[in-house]
Parts: sequence; C-alpha cells; structure tokens
Amino acid sequence: MKKALCLVLVSLFVFALAACGSTAGTSSDTVPVIGISQYGEHASLDNCREGFLSGLKTAGLVEGTDFTYDYQNAGFDDNIATQIAQNFSSKNVALMCAIATPSATACFAAAEDKDIPVIFTAITDPVQANLDAGNITGTSDKLPVDAQLELIRALQPDAKTVGILYTTSEPNSVSAIAEYQKKAASYGFTIEALGVTAQSEVTQAADTLIQKGVDCFSNLTDNNVVGVLASILEKTNEAGIPVYGSEIEQVKIGCVASAGIDYFKLGEQTGAMAAKVLRGEATAEEIPYETISEFSYYTNAAALASMQLTVPAQIAETMIEVTAE
Repeated sequence: MKKALCLVLVSLFVFALAACGSTAGTSSDTVPVIGISQYGEHASLDNCREGFLSGLKTAGLVEGTDFTYDYQNAGFDDNIATQIAQNFSSKNVALMCAIATPSATACFAAAEDKDIPVIFTAITDPVQANLDAGNITGTSDKLPVDAQLELIRALQPDAKTVGILYTTSEPNSVSAIAEYQKKAASYGFTIEALGVTAQSEVTQAADTLIQKGVDCFSNLTDNNVVGVLASILEKTNEAGIPVYGSEIEQVKIGCVASAGIDYFKLGEQTGAMAAKVLRGEATAEEIPYETISEFSYYTNAAALASMQLTVPAQIAETMIEVTAE
C-alpha cells in the first residue's frame, strides 16, 4: 500500500510540473511573433530593419507585450531566404516583414497558403516583382532617377557614358535599368549597363566597365552590388572614375554623391503599416503599397576632392555633406 501510495504521489507531482510548463508556454504564445527576413547585411537594409522596429514602437506597440520578433538573415542567398520564409510559415508567425525583393518573394510564396500577412520594404517596383496583389503590402524605395541624372550632369558637365552594374534576376534592378535607359538621352548620356547573375561576378563586371571607359558609375539599390561596394570603389578610385550612390550609406562608404532616400524613414513607414495589421485595423490586402517620394542630395567631400569634382554653387545649398566611413 505504501509503495502504491508513493507511486500515486509521484505521478501527481510530475503531472503538476507538466501542467505548470504547459501554462507558461501558452502564455508566451499569446504574444504575436513577427518574422523578419532580411536578404543580407548592408547599411541600407539594416536601416530598414531598425526603422521598422522604430515604426512599430512609434505606433504604440510594446515589444514583449504587443509583439516579439524573430530576425533572420539570408546572407544574400536565395535558397536561405526560401528556407527562412518556410520556417516562419511552419511556425505560423503572426506577420512576416520582408526586407528586399528576394526575401519578399520567398515570404509571400511561403505565407500564401496560410494567409499570413507579409509587409515588405526596400522594393523598388512591387508590380514588376508581382508583389502588388494578395495579403501583402509595404513600401517602395523607387529611385529618383531624374534627380540622379541631373546631379551627375551638374558635377560632370562633359560626361557621356554612365556605367551601371545590376543583377539580371533582380526585378528592382531590371526596372531601374529600363528607366535609366529611357531617360538618359534627355540629359545627354548613354547607359552602359552590365548584368551579373551572382555577387561573385560583380567585381569582375566592374573591371569590364572600367575597361570600356565609362565616365562614371551610378549605383542602384541592387543588393548583390551594394554588398561588395567597398571592393568596387577600390577599383574605381584607382581608375579615377567617380561612383554615384543611390542613398546616404553608399556615400558614407565612398561614393562621391547621391540623390537618395532615407532608409530608416522607409522602415518607419513600413512599421506603421505593420502596426495597423497587427491591431486588426486593416488587412495587408486592404492597404496599398506606398512609395517614398522625398529625397535628399548627399555628398562626400573627400571623395569629391579625390576625383577633382566641384559642386556647382547653384546646387551646393541643397547638399547634405556626410562623413566618410
């Protein structure tokens, strides 16, 4: 009898412990989880992520109470981006935040069957990327191409050819190249565009454009190219060819100037949209994607001096000088 009674008491004790563990797990599961998939690490995309989290908090959401997040980085690898998205889907996250087109495409594919909302950011052309319909929305970082071409013409009055590197499978870049080619003649330029299929090809492609004698490079927000921008700048600096960035972080690295947007603000705008979805104020499908239209001119004084370029007085007042990193 004593032995039987002991067994019963032990069983009850184990059951009680198991019940306590189950209750703790249920409590934590009630906090919505946001899966953040970032295609790779460079300053622009990092700013998007930090801005996104700031946007959630500005909207009044409290981390740990109203949401938690699982941040994953694909390292510029499409296969890993797909794995991250599928993992988020298997965990039934409340919402996916996708930073850059490959991550957004992967998240949308993985989320569609479960109807998990996807909020993207840093997508130049959502229509071209087929991310403009369904339970998905976000923010576009469409480049101010006219402003960039005007800037290049102002700093290099005699330039004729603008070289651009881009990834052929990146819808953002393909769309941007088409716009550059359409508008370049109005500013007296021809575009020498050279496509790559992987990041490992970028620096060799830069050598090719240098050998072709382009007067300058204009950089896009292409992730494969931006990921090795420092290496490109080593080559162009040696050849005496200016590189124009597409946003402030690229100018900090060493591009001479840029007409670009603020990626932290882009992320904040994205976070505000996500907050509406998490609160149930609207579905992602009901919120049209948004494009930031405001941009600024940035210059790197050291880079300009090394290329012997001078900012004309009529536009100098609009320039924001950044410090080289």
